[in-house]
Amino acid sequence: MSFSKADRNNQAKFGKDFQAIRLGATAYAEAVSGALHDEYDTERSAVKTVAKLTGANERSVKNWFDGKNGPSGELLILLCGKSDQVLETVLILSGRRELVPSIELLKIRPC
Repeated sequence: MSFSKADRNNQAKFGKDFQAIRLGATAYAEAVSGALHDEYDTERSAVKTVAKLTGANERSVKNWFDGKNGPSGELLILLCGKSDQVLETVLILSGRRELVPSIELLKIRPC
């Protein structure tokens, strides 16, 4: 099956320049890495702890800590449920900074 002439007019917004997309992924990975370090660096085996909490592969978690890539979908949701720092980072990255103080209120409220 060949493409019609009209298909050439429907190009991606970024064209062949993927740098704009990649910068977003890099910023995300670095932000999650910083949050993980803030939350878990005091623990002796932080990578193993996060891997156990999320069910992710230890190599993947090491890449998260190194900022090479970040967790995707389901693992990010699980991580947000276990880490206030990651949840706060996700809220800030998504433009919902106004919700961050509510996380602090939940920390001081007795359960």
